[in-house]
Amino acid sequence: MTVETTYLRHDRPLWRRLLLRPEAVLIVAIILVIVVSIIVMPNYLRPNPNYTFSTLLLNAAPILILALPLTLIIVTGEIDISIGSVLGLSSAAFGLMFAAGIPLPVAALISVAIGGLVGAFNGVLVTVVGLPSLAVTIGTLALFRGIAVGVLGTTAVTGFPSAVTSFVRSTVPGTPIPWLIVMFIVMAIGFGVLLHFTAFGRGVFAIGLSPENAAFSGVNVSRTKFTLFVLSGLVAGLVGVLFTLQYSNAIGSNGNGFELRAVTAIVLGGVSIWGGTGSLLGGILGGLFIATVNKSLQVLGIGDDAIYVITGTALIASVVVSSVAAAISQRRRAITSTA
Repeated sequence: MTVETTYLRHDRPLWRRLLLRPEAVLIVAIILVIVVSIIVMPNYLRPNPNYTFSTLLLNAAPILILALPLTLIIVTGEIDISIGSVLGLSSAAFGLMFAAGIPLPVAALISVAIGGLVGAFNGVLVTVVGLPSLAVTIGTLALFRGIAVGVLGTTAVTGFPSAVTSFVRSTVPGTPIPWLIVMFIVMAIGFGVLLHFTAFGRGVFAIGLSPENAAFSGVNVSRTKFTLFVLSGLVAGLVGVLFTLQYSNAIGSNGNGFELRAVTAIVLGGVSIWGGTGSLLGGILGGLFIATVNKSLQVLGIGDDAIYVITGTALIASVVVSSVAAAISQRRRAITSTA
């Protein structure tokens, strides 16, 4: 095989490389779901289009924010499925402190700090003790959900200041874009720069491809993973506060099942569950796709149980497709190298 032939095979036209990316497929899929929903369901845009899209984005915001640090963790080949429980624990703590008369900003900061401590706990078990992140976060998922439900029981804390809750649910004047999405965009830019344009981000990808090679290259594998678990906990704690204010309701079951939706969004976006490949944009678009599908199902009157079934099926399908695609790619590279 000549050098010229190898080069031509590798250098596919730009339009093909762009259209075949998971991000492009998801953009098309989101548009198709919206268009089909508008055609099939006459009440999809009622009472007005702005309301439809603002509620869609507002409901998507918690998952999108949770997916930011989780994407980086999955790129390293690890996982954190305790984020929904950390959200619930933060929400419960926030509600208890508010009910006890602690000023709202102080209660919010302490609740976020609690999330960071939980993330640090996960990080120590994974990086210092050396336990598998899946086993660790399954355990902390149950542990901290149990604590959150235990401290509040079936009691919900309500009565948060209406000025604050109204702002959290409000949109940018003249647009259907919630202020929570503005916050998400700012955070997404920060995490995107961290992952794709810094030495830290290059280390994250290197760890996902091979922790041993990454260590030989000078990447502090343990410190990188620990930092990501702390970030995941802090962000989950923040979302716990925001989610509580969004619905004006602090209860230990808040965020139940959010870990499944976040992981599904990330894997649908082309981030390999085995680590080493993917992009933050893919995870974001995966979250928007799930939110779009959920909105259509809700308009149809389909309950949460069916939504969980569909989300779980989508996760399994995306993992299978990713694994098959990786196997085909490896086989092609093997054939090319021997030709």
